[in-house]
Amino acid sequence: MSENPDKPNINEAGKSKSNGSEQDLEDAVEGSDEALQKTKSGSPSTRRVQRPHSSPPRFVTVEELLETAKGVTNMALAHEIVVNGDFRIKPVELPEDSLEKRVKEIVHKAFWDCLSVQLSEDPPTYDHAIKLVGEIKETLLSFLLPGHTRLRNQITEVLDLDLIKQEAENGALDISKLAEFIIGMMGTLCAPARDEEVKKLKDIKEIVPLFRAIFSVLDLMKVDMANFAVTSIRPHLMQQSVEYERKKFQQLLEKQPNSLDFVTQWLEEAADDLMNQKYKNALPAGGGATGSEDSPMPNPVAVQNYAYLKLLKWDHLQKPFPETVLMDQVRFQELQLQLEQLTILGAVLLVSFSMAAPGISSQADFAEKLKMIVKILLTDMHLPSFHLKDALTTIGEKVCLEVSSCLALCGLTPFTAEKEAVLKGQIQAVANPDDPIRRIMDSRILIFLESYLATGHQKPVPTVPGGLGPVQRELEEVAIKFVRLVNYNKLVFSPYYDVILSKVLVPP
Repeated sequence: MSENPDKPNINEAGKSKSNGSEQDLEDAVEGSDEALQKTKSGSPSTRRVQRPHSSPPRFVTVEELLETAKGVTNMALAHEIVVNGDFRIKPVELPEDSLEKRVKEIVHKAFWDCLSVQLSEDPPTYDHAIKLVGEIKETLLSFLLPGHTRLRNQITEVLDLDLIKQEAENGALDISKLAEFIIGMMGTLCAPARDEEVKKLKDIKEIVPLFRAIFSVLDLMKVDMANFAVTSIRPHLMQQSVEYERKKFQQLLEKQPNSLDFVTQWLEEAADDLMNQKYKNALPAGGGATGSEDSPMPNPVAVQNYAYLKLLKWDHLQKPFPETVLMDQVRFQELQLQLEQLTILGAVLLVSFSMAAPGISSQADFAEKLKMIVKILLTDMHLPSFHLKDALTTIGEKVCLEVSSCLALCGLTPFTAEKEAVLKGQIQAVANPDDPIRRIMDSRILIFLESYLATGHQKPVPTVPGGLGPVQRELEEVAIKFVRLVNYNKLVFSPYYDVILSKVLVPP
């Protein structure tokens, strides 16, 4: 039972799947250090403001903290695998000139030097070499599937450590022959992308450099095998991830009862905005309302949809992100940047087409070329070094040149200097967030996203509002990503949202 009776306990909701499936999922998520490193680095921490005091503080032990951290990490990893179709485990690359890299190089050099000294003795000593063969044997066996009986027997027979030790003691060990078998087996088990690396091993004649190269390629093969495992478990993980994430979050909530404070604040603000009709022109309310005409109460679905739209306007430096969407914060930031770029792009194109003659603004080639030019010049909007005013000045020059060129080709009246000045001025004015054209584009984009979110997968795609036609394809791509994130988040955390909103949306 949760230690805070006001917090929802969703344990019972997640027991529809068998315990065996949960254990399989637990096993699939455990033990991927490289993947955990990737997941951690992909989720930058935001500067937290003071927490609301809705839950009393509770002292925890170091063991509880470690257990909680492990649960959060596993939940984040499972979420990343499910949500990110391009998720890949990558080899760990230590930073250049880092202490860890220098220590690793020194230790490895000492080990290989020791092996070289042993093999140079007369007679050679094979203690280190036999240990390496044992490690290689275990690695090769780990690559095999249950049906690979013949390969398993071959590896076990040829790399029999007891037999190899006897041959070494009697001076009959042929280390080169063992290396040849190992390389051949690696070629059989490796992914096609590693064929070239395995082929190069055959050209190395000295034993120590050969063993170093073999271990290097085996490390790459381990990463390949891990990515294959991720691809294989993804369909299974998709089926189980909702219950798994909910279960892990419930465990976190029981240990840290204040883990829904920022979620509560987020939903309360969304409900207040809808009830007070704040930001009516900035964010669409949608979803209708219930209750009396004097005090209309928005329904929970409308509040949730509105709350998700607010995440696209979030101040990530000043406001803490809600806990239940924290694992997707980077994705929401990316969507926010893409929408800002689309807003600027749409505003510039709207101004340009309205100023240009109808004969050229309706030409598909001209419209596409103009859009491509503006998109290229806005590519670096996400960089701190980007200056929107300077970019819009350049865009104004380019747009005027393209419009003038197209007018000349069509035999139409060329742009006057006065019209060019007006067009450049209107384009530069888009840099101001309060620019009327920019506000209109921003509002219509959010209306479209709200409509897309409300329709879900049951109805046809909503019509794009007027003025957004030139950026329709890009806008629909963003909408698809946004709706996928929202729908998955609802599947996992809607029971918590329902409990919170049942307390928030209380008629006076």
